[in-house]
Amino acid sequence: MRVRQLLTLEPLRKGEDGALLLMRLNVGAFLAWGVWDNVTSAEHMQKFESFLAAHGFVYPQLLAPFDVALQLICGLAIAAGLLTRWAGLLCALNFVVAIVMVDHLSGWRGSFPSSCLVVIGLYLAARGAGAFSLDRVLFPADRRLGRRP
Repeated sequence: MRVRQLLTLEPLRKGEDGALLLMRLNVGAFLAWGVWDNVTSAEHMQKFESFLAAHGFVYPQLLAPFDVALQLICGLAIAAGLLTRWAGLLCALNFVVAIVMVDHLSGWRGSFPSSCLVVIGLYLAARGAGAFSLDRVLFPADRRLGRRP
């Protein structure tokens, strides 16, 4: 029994929800921090609009504030564990677009941060927020939002 636990590290499973919380806080903070300059500065938003236009996005003057708002809302929702499945799915879709339109030009290394956010978003969409989340508080009857049985 002890050899099996040593090999599988099964006792670490007790920290699953804590690790999930740390991942959510880290990713959520990263997403919110990444767009905060655009939220607080019209000059930065203009630069982002120009960046989108240079990469062939249509209607960059509409898409830039939409994308900034989406990333900010997703980041805050992921960190709080609020509607986490939706936030994860929207995060994944947003960064698929980033890879297709921009990051693929930089190869695997250049696409890696965005691809990690796609994978993390899909994981959160499939897994949910875990026990330490607003989802768990607001929707306690839905066991799928918390710890797996």
